[in-house]
Amino acid sequence: MSTLPKLFCLALGAFAIGTESYVIAGLLPDLASDLQVSVALAGQLITVFAFAYALGSPLLAVATGAWERRRLLLTALAAFALFNLFAAMAQSYAMLLVARVGLALSAATFMPAASAYAVAVMPAAQRGRALAIIYTGLTVATVLGVPAGVMVGEHFGWRYTFVGVAGLATVALAGLAATLAPLHSGAAVSIGERIAIARRPEVLNALVVTVLALTGAFSIYSYLAPFLHKTARIEGTTLAVVLFLFGAGSAVGNLVSGAASDRIGPRRVVTAALITLVGLFAVLSLAGSLLPADIARWIIVPTLAIWGFVGWSFPAAQQARFVAMEPRLAPITLSLNASAIYLGVSFGAILGSVVVAHRSIAGIGWIGAACEVLALLVLRWAPYPRRSPKAADAAAPMLSLPEEAPQKL
Repeated sequence: MSTLPKLFCLALGAFAIGTESYVIAGLLPDLASDLQVSVALAGQLITVFAFAYALGSPLLAVATGAWERRRLLLTALAAFALFNLFAAMAQSYAMLLVARVGLALSAATFMPAASAYAVAVMPAAQRGRALAIIYTGLTVATVLGVPAGVMVGEHFGWRYTFVGVAGLATVALAGLAATLAPLHSGAAVSIGERIAIARRPEVLNALVVTVLALTGAFSIYSYLAPFLHKTARIEGTTLAVVLFLFGAGSAVGNLVSGAASDRIGPRRVVTAALITLVGLFAVLSLAGSLLPADIARWIIVPTLAIWGFVGWSFPAAQQARFVAMEPRLAPITLSLNASAIYLGVSFGAILGSVVVAHRSIAGIGWIGAACEVLALLVLRWAPYPRRSPKAADAAAPMLSLPEEAPQKL
């Protein structure tokens, strides 16, 4: 059987996961009102998801290392669909919090396993393309899934958004059950080995940059819906349109960043992204604090679209930095970076909630900008790894799977 249907179904699973992960920010006001909690407390649904993903991903990778990959993928996606239904039926904030933890752990199991499966079933020359197809599911989620989810929530209620995501996951699950063949995994890397690699100076520095950059971005994104309502009187269908523009910018930024990293180097792309984010976040707070809503929206909306472009150029370039440090360790360093991303998301949601609870929500842009400045300072002192020729020559074994792997399926 052609590998394309397999990749499409894996990408559809990633699309469902990306939609649920990002749409929650657009549903916060309705969630808070329905569950009778503050917007700041509702924002902790993002914190809990991200924190559970960050801690659960490496632990689950070790715990499920011996599982056959098809079985693991089907189990994780089935759990994701069920937790979405549980979230839709939640009658209290505590129940929804539990559902978000379950969603995070199932997503943290599915995404790395999906990437590993895609790499295993493709020839070496096409593995990058296979990974791009899967992660396109996450990117498309910001363009289509999130705006659609917000519109469903606006017209039918936030619970139906979770039902819709459960439906998407079920369709992907059926496709995976029909197309995937069994595939046994190799030996899992232990937690101790991951920690040892994370303690390398250049790796640790880059992980801190990732955490700070994502903390800044999600201190704002987590509360984007109430921010737009307060500063620009944007809500409902208009909010969905704004999120579509943000997602469109994200999709383009993700594509452009890869080419730019190859051309001028990933460190320069990361530096340019961080500098630009400082300015963009400052503009958001300046416009939101000083201008009337009718005028502020004409500045805030295009700023958000540019933020989508610049913000999503950071992850791709940062991943390229990790690969460039020592390619043979890329599978481990990239997984560590994924955990750092979600730690940043959780810290950002916490930081944003403090500002929302104790200060004007228009001020969250300043907090985001401050985090990006800190990320720039850490990046400035990043050590340049010195790799020996032997280390470079050793890159292939860890990055490449046996060529006969596809024939085993």
